[in-house]
Formats: sequence, structure tokens, C-alpha cells
Amino acid sequence: MTTVRIGTGFDLHALVADRPLILGGITIPHERGLAGDSDADVLTHALMDALLGALALGDLGSYFPPGDPRFRGACSLDLLRQVRYLVRKNGWRVGNIDATIIAQEPRLGPHISVMRQSLASALEVNLATVSVKATSTDQLGTLGRREGIAAQAVVLLER
Repeated sequence: MTTVRIGTGFDLHALVADRPLILGGITIPHERGLAGDSDADVLTHALMDALLGALALGDLGSYFPPGDPRFRGACSLDLLRQVRYLVRKNGWRVGNIDATIIAQEPRLGPHISVMRQSLASALEVNLATVSVKATSTDQLGTLGRREGIAAQAVVLLER
């Protein structure tokens, strides 16, 4: 029987006016936020996609379909808690998480520790289990032009 599984996730949303910027379940001061049906938290979305992938249960859209009115304005941490339930129901636990936010702006370094705490709390795991990093594309491409923010995540699940 397999004792570990690995999953990867990725998400990207456009930056738009008149929306709060939410990453890892916390509001980041910025003049623009991310477009989406829910709170558009790309970090939490990438993490959920990685967890679902490790479970071989499909992708995020299978569970929380875009355009579904039930998820309009939803807090992504609440959705993450639902995915946490699926992890446990299927007999797994989070071994560790390594996630990266890709954004030209805003500077995210000062917010990383609070994001880690937020995600660890929602998953009910030890803070040392959750790594969150931030990087930029050095002004290259869509993200470098400040058109959006992306995130990727890798998770290890253990029996």
C-alpha cells in the first residue's frame, strides 16, 4: 500500500480594481485585488488543487465549479477546510506543503508568516509543515507587467 502521495497545484488570477487582495486567507494592503467568483485567493486555490491532485480526486473546478452561485464571494479558507475533510476521510494527513506566490507587486515578505499561520490553522497542521515563499518574474511577462498574481503549491500526503 502506498504510504505517501505528492500533488501539485497552480492558479493565476488577474489583478482588478475594487477588489480586496487576499492571499493565504489574509487581506494584503494593495490598490487592486484578484478577479474571481470566490475571494480569488490564488495561494489557497493552488494548495487545494495540490491536495486534490495528491488524492487523485480531480481538480478544484470539479468541487467548486466556476460560476456556481454557491461559491460567489466564498472565503477560500472555508473551501480549504472542506478539502481538509476529504484528505482525512480518505485516510491521509499532510506531511508538508511548499508554496510559492509569483507577483511583481505588492511586496509580500512582510505577510508571509501570517499567511503560513492562516493556512496551517485552516488545515489543522503544525506551522512547521507549511512553507510559503514569494518571488517575482523580474518584470517579464503578464505577471511582470502587474496584470495578475499566480501561485503554485506542492504537497506531500502521508498515511
